[in-house]
Amino acid sequence: MKEKLLVSACLLGINCKYSGGNNRLPEAEALAARFELVPVCPEQLGGLPTPRPCAERVGERVINRAGEDVTAAFRLGAERTAEIARSGGVRRALLQERSPSCGCGTVYDGTFSGTLTAGRGVTAALLEKNGVEVYESTRISALLEAEGGQ
Repeated sequence: MKEKLLVSACLLGINCKYSGGNNRLPEAEALAARFELVPVCPEQLGGLPTPRPCAERVGERVINRAGEDVTAAFRLGAERTAEIARSGGVRRALLQERSPSCGCGTVYDGTFSGTLTAGRGVTAALLEKNGVEVYESTRISALLEAEGGQ
């Protein structure tokens, strides 16, 4: 039986990105040889539509380009994603970098200028708090080399 791996759905070519597109990475699909992939889009799970205005972290809040506070939807999506991980026994996740929900290490700084700052997306932070090891999309090779993914 393969280990389950939570994956940002946009990395698998699902059109759930804020713009209506995706961030498809062929390398992410290759992970299916080693893991049972569990695609999730925390923003959709939180009730946000696709497409939707882009959003960025501003401290503990998430604000979209229109100036609306969408923190509650991001938190709900994070909670639902964490529940999927808990109920499925998921120990690892591959998430889209820089995202206000999935970013792991850096996120956009809330100025909508393309500036990055150290931080975690709402979902990435909650998953880590719940013991899920989070990998950003540029670290697929590290995930493949990680012990125990048989």
